[in-house]
Amino acid sequence: MDLGTSRVRDDASARGIPIEIVERPAARSLEEAADILGVAPSTIVKSLVIKRSDGGFVFALVPGDRQLAWPKLRALLGVNKLQLPDAAAALEATGYERGTIVPLGSTTAWPVVIDAAVSGRIALGAGAHGVSAWVETDDLVRGLEATVADIT
Repeated sequence: MDLGTSRVRDDASARGIPIEIVERPAARSLEEAADILGVAPSTIVKSLVIKRSDGGFVFALVPGDRQLAWPKLRALLGVNKLQLPDAAAALEATGYERGTIVPLGSTTAWPVVIDAAVSGRIALGAGAHGVSAWVETDDLVRGLEATVADIT
């Protein structure tokens, strides 16, 4: 098992979050991953790591068929500036490569904001390419002590 996937599994277990990690063929897009898993793109939740102006980060989890609304996230966090870090900064902040980023097992436990449209059983990245983590949204919110808000 990949080290990233092991970190996801271990962190979920420590937080009491039941997850199911499944292998799948590598996908070139979220839509392709949804086809492979046999689900709607909204079932796959993107984990975005966002850089704050103070140098810290926050995870924003949004449904695969929606886009992050930057003004809503800035207002929620009470900041004027947020940005997507480059690939190297994202890796340094989370320990995961782009396309595999997930709050579970991140090398730093940054705050998590989950879009209010996320619900039910969802698929997230699982710390490595070609794997997905299935989890119930309510378990994820509880285990990560996430904020739920309209950010799309």
